[in-house]
Amino acid sequence: LNSSVSMLLHVYCTDCNCSDIEIAEDSIIVALHNYPSIGQAELTMRMGDRLTVTTDDGDFMIVKSVTTERESYIPTNYTAKVTHRWLYTRVSRLKAVELLMLPENRNGSFLIRESETNTDPYSYIDSVKHYRISHLPNGWLFISPGLTFPSMQHLINHYTGEDNADGLCCKLTKPCYIGGLENIRPAPVVIRRPTLNWKNIRRSVIFQQKRTESGHSLVSEGLREAISSYLQMTEDSDLSWDT
Repeated sequence: LNSSVSMLLHVYCTDCNCSDIEIAEDSIIVALHNYPSIGQAELTMRMGDRLTVTTDDGDFMIVKSVTTERESYIPTNYTAKVTHRWLYTRVSRLKAVELLMLPENRNGSFLIRESETNTDPYSYIDSVKHYRISHLPNGWLFISPGLTFPSMQHLINHYTGEDNADGLCCKLTKPCYIGGLENIRPAPVVIRRPTLNWKNIRRSVIFQQKRTESGHSLVSEGLREAISSYLQMTEDSDLSWDT
């Protein structure tokens, strides 16, 4: 991260009574507004939805909401880019608050964004607390003086660790909710069956030859360690099988 860019941490906190505190990979696109925003038309995208970009001409883009599966032609500033799941760009302070106030967020939900100015006030809005992330001359980061980190990821790892509020209003739990992330197809589950007992299994189970295949074929479909394989008989005198 650019050491000249001021960063702010925003935390949704519902169960604390803390006072005002002044503390000096792949990216995805997220909707910052409901669209359309007026009238009674059915929404094609909702604030916080993950979007896929079909066309981007700079000022406007065609996007498709992962949750509604409908397309919208919207201004680019209706969207934010999210990196590392928690680092937001093109997001104002007020919009960060609105995102964290979505009902899907829970105590400790958080996001980090670039500060609009170096003099952003530290006032609290509703249940969202704001903390400035500062840079040392050597590039290390800190929220609370005396507790520094070599990177933003190290900072997040610390404050999301067990019992590591360390001066914040509460421990960080999960990044701000993004609708549609759960719709990503998970990796397939690979299940391996128990190893066959080759001493007791019948030959007819091991080698199954289709009726349409020639009876003189040296290739047959069978099982090897419970994995479907193609077996080929070698020309050796012992008539062994290779896979």
